[in-house]
Order: sequence, then C-alpha cells, then structure tokens
Amino acid sequence: MGDDEEKYDGMLLVMAQQHEGGVQELINTFFSFLRRKTDFFTGGEGDSAEKLVKDSFAHNKKLALEARKEKQEKEKQQRAKQAAKIAEEEKKKKDEPRIQEITDEEAEKLQSELDKKKREEEKSAALESKSPSKIDDDDKGSDSGEEDEKDKGKLKPNAGNGADLPNYKWTQTLSEVDLSIPFDVNFRLKGRDVVVDIQRRSLKVGLKGRPPVIEAQLYNEVKVEESSWLLDDGKIVVIHLEKINKMEWWSKIVDTDPEINTKKICPENSKLSDLDGETRGMVEKMMYDQRQKSMGLPTSEEQKKQDILKKFMAQHPEMDFSKAKFS
Repeated sequence: MGDDEEKYDGMLLVMAQQHEGGVQELINTFFSFLRRKTDFFTGGEGDSAEKLVKDSFAHNKKLALEARKEKQEKEKQQRAKQAAKIAEEEKKKKDEPRIQEITDEEAEKLQSELDKKKREEEKSAALESKSPSKIDDDDKGSDSGEEDEKDKGKLKPNAGNGADLPNYKWTQTLSEVDLSIPFDVNFRLKGRDVVVDIQRRSLKVGLKGRPPVIEAQLYNEVKVEESSWLLDDGKIVVIHLEKINKMEWWSKIVDTDPEINTKKICPENSKLSDLDGETRGMVEKMMYDQRQKSMGLPTSEEQKKQDILKKFMAQHPEMDFSKAKFS
C-alpha cells in the first residue's frame, strides 16, 4: 500500500502549505468538502460516519507510533555506530608516533598562501622578460588547469564574450549576437556581391560564386525580423542577430564552430547596468541559479520551496514527513 498511500503527498503538501491556520484548518477543509460535495454525513446509518473517522484515526495513529519507534531505534543505532567510529579514530590518532603542531587544514591554508605568493612573484618577474603573446599563452595554460574536465579544449571568450575565429569574429550580450566577417578581395563589395540568408535557426554568409564562409545551423533561434546585416568599408560584412531566448549565453554561433567556455564569460561586458530593473533582476536570478546548479546546490526557486516546507514543519512538529516524497 506504500506507493498508493504516498502518491497524493505532493498535492496534499501544496494544500497544507496554503493553510496558514495549520492542521486544524486543513482538516476543516477536508470535512467541508465531504459535507458540501458528498453524502458522507447523511448517507449512512446512525453514527457510521463518526465511527469511520475514529477507526481511520486509530489506525493511522498506531502506524505513526510504530514509525516513530522504528525511527528512534534507527537513530539510536546510528549514534552508537558513530560513537564507535569516533572512538576508533581517536585511538588511531593516539597510536600514531608523530607530533602535529598545526592541523591539516591550517597546513593546507598556509601552503596555499605560500604557493600563491610564489606564483605572484614569478609572474611579476616574467612580465619584465616575456613578450605579450607568451604571457597570454601562460595565462591560458593556468586557466585550463582549473577548468572542469568537460570544459577542457573549449576556447576562452574574447573581450566581447564571443570568439575570434580564423574567418570571422563574434561577440554577444544576453539578448543579441554580432558577427564581423572580413573578405579578402581587391575591390569594394556591394550588396549584390554578398549572400546573407538569416533564418530562424540557420545562417548562410558568403560571396556570390564562391563557397560560403558560414552555412550551418545556429546555436539557438533568432528573431529574423529584428536581425540585420550591412557592409562596412566595402570589405567587411557585419551581421546583427536578435536572440529569442534572452536568458542564456551562446557557446558558439553555428554547430560547426568550436565552443567557448561560457563559465568564463564576464557579465559586466553584457552591459547589465543598461537593463531595466525587472530585466536585470531576471538576468541576475538566472546567473545565480546557473552558479548554484554548477555547484550542485538548490536554485532560488528550489530554496524558496524548501524554506516554506521547513516553516510548515516547524509549525507542526507532531507531523512526520520522513516518508513523504517531494518534487
């Protein structure tokens, strides 16, 4: 009966959270429903309805007491195991023939500070002797060491939160993407020389009679009617794409491009200060949730639900939620 008994827990918990008066108000709602929508009180003979309620109460009270007893027994056993484990660890520490003047945590912190100071001194000395390109290579090597395994090999975003590729470069904010595509020709380009086809989920760019520079699926959908392109100085095609989803960073323009590491994007480059209050709040919330997910922590919405549940449980310590399933 366990699964059948628990399948309504989610719905009932939501109902309970909406009853500020607590359990009494919740029970009154149940009986009010039975009174108004069924013949529960009048359909049976004598006190059959009252007997049914009492029998159900007695049955569930018995189960609750048994569950509490079982829980207490498990907690007692767990405490005993934990105490035995601690005692064993203490015994091992006493038996170790060594002198420990500082804790491991203090030693690790001290070593980390020394390593950091050493790196800063080495970098300062290197700045005087290395070329700018060499310094950039060293910085990239250092960054890659701190990247997650799945982010290895991804490009570091450029100053515009995009990428500088061999044939073109692109930048982005949360709401738009801009591409700059230079063409190596010995004449000034005109509109009739260029092929630019912007679709909701694809992009084609090139010169007539030549293989396209870009012809592939876009990373995500764009608003075609709000996207545009122009020629700059007769040599460069500049394309502006308006994102449909204004709450995400693109890791590439089209599916044939190498990906950038979106975790290294600098939010200040996206001009958050230029957004209105409501949009900025949504963007900051999205960025917070993204960081929380990457660390395996609850998002702002999940945290809010947990806080409501904790408050409700604190108000009603007599209720046992140990076997409840929440989504």
